[in-house]
Amino acid sequence: MRIWPLNIKVQENTAPEKVDIENTNLKKVHVPQKGENGSFWENRGDRHHCGVDLYAPENTEVVAIEGGIVTETGLMTSPEILPYWNPTYYVIIKQSSGLFCKYGELADFTVRKGDKIEAGNLIGHVGMVLNSEKIDGSCPLYIQNLKNKNPSMLHFEIWRSEPITVHKNYLGGNWFAEEMPENLIDPTGYLEQLDL
Repeated sequence: MRIWPLNIKVQENTAPEKVDIENTNLKKVHVPQKGENGSFWENRGDRHHCGVDLYAPENTEVVAIEGGIVTETGLMTSPEILPYWNPTYYVIIKQSSGLFCKYGELADFTVRKGDKIEAGNLIGHVGMVLNSEKIDGSCPLYIQNLKNKNPSMLHFEIWRSEPITVHKNYLGGNWFAEEMPENLIDPTGYLEQLDL
């Protein structure tokens, strides 16, 4: 079984006319398509995006898509790395299908390396990667265009084998070179086939 990775909840006492369908589990979050912000291998001027960004309210529950084993957890972004970043984290799960899924830009995580995970298990919460107060003219243009927008999201990557997390060309879910890493997979179609 494979399920959608975001558990966006609607308050039980919310009147139906007040429910924002775009931000509830009544509808999947939009998976960015080629050419859209947050899409796979999006050209960001000085970098390419290694996954897709699934925009959702901050602290939305992030759950495992498939069962598997947690192979790694760690720090993804931090103001010590780049001053305009907030601290966020990642979780990598080797799924029973053999693929490695990286759930990134999390506010926190609830699992440890070696944990056995079932589809739907809570692994963390959506974080806020950018600190708008620290974005200025010295930042890349792509980042300057996001000032005061503060989108919160799940950054999601798929790899055929062990994901790259430390590399001279990899930083914060982006690849700073033209040639794509050979093990990186476009997660767009995979996500569009998931059940709610």
